[in-house]
Amino acid sequence: MKKAYFISDLHLGANYITDHREHEARVVGFLDTIAGDAGELYLLGDILDYWYEYKTVVPRGHVRFFGALARLADAGVKITWIVGNHDVWLFDYLRKEIGLTVLNGGAEVDVMGHRFFISHGDDVGYQKPLYRFTRVCFHNRMCQWLYASIHPRWTHAIAKGWSSSNRTRRRPEMPVEVKRSPAIDHLCDYVRQHEQQSHVEHYVFGHLHVALQEKVEGTDSTMTILGEWIRRDTYAVYDGETLELLKFQ
Repeated sequence: MKKAYFISDLHLGANYITDHREHEARVVGFLDTIAGDAGELYLLGDILDYWYEYKTVVPRGHVRFFGALARLADAGVKITWIVGNHDVWLFDYLRKEIGLTVLNGGAEVDVMGHRFFISHGDDVGYQKPLYRFTRVCFHNRMCQWLYASIHPRWTHAIAKGWSSSNRTRRRPEMPVEVKRSPAIDHLCDYVRQHEQQSHVEHYVFGHLHVALQEKVEGTDSTMTILGEWIRRDTYAVYDGETLELLKFQ
């Protein structure tokens, strides 16, 4: 029986990852292992640490990863990519080249006959005003056009430097235990609010870099936060009945 897989926050190409080739090979190894039973694959944002598609040019790198996605798509796997805050400028190149679906923001989807809400996690729940403003700018067509007018030698360096600085402040060498944070509680609040309008069985998020699965108090829904592939290598798989949060060995 075919299954649905969920993964997020790979951050391929990030400056703070020591061995890019090993990191990409680990991700490709995961994609190759699911090829036999995957019917659907959901990429929930920040798959690439930085990406900007110009009209006729795309960034270098990630060849093996894109090849693994193409093999899955050619085999009939339905691939859906929700942009995150790092790969927000994903336009139509991979959609046309590989045949995947690109979604800009959270959405309710039907997964094997069951209702899911999937989102990177930065577009739902409470977000700080400065972050909301930055996100609006990143998604604004005029801002994107102005950004594209700057030579890539500058934009690429700025974006990669910003990403590295942000991740360094979060101290990626720290242990990976999950600590309850206000951000997790904000997602729970969003689930409860959403359930007042439309019921779904499973809410799946990325963004927070914690691996967590729990029943949301006051609802009949499960919330899953997918973790990341910088240190955790976690993902979720759904067989039509149970959504499991697992670690790739």
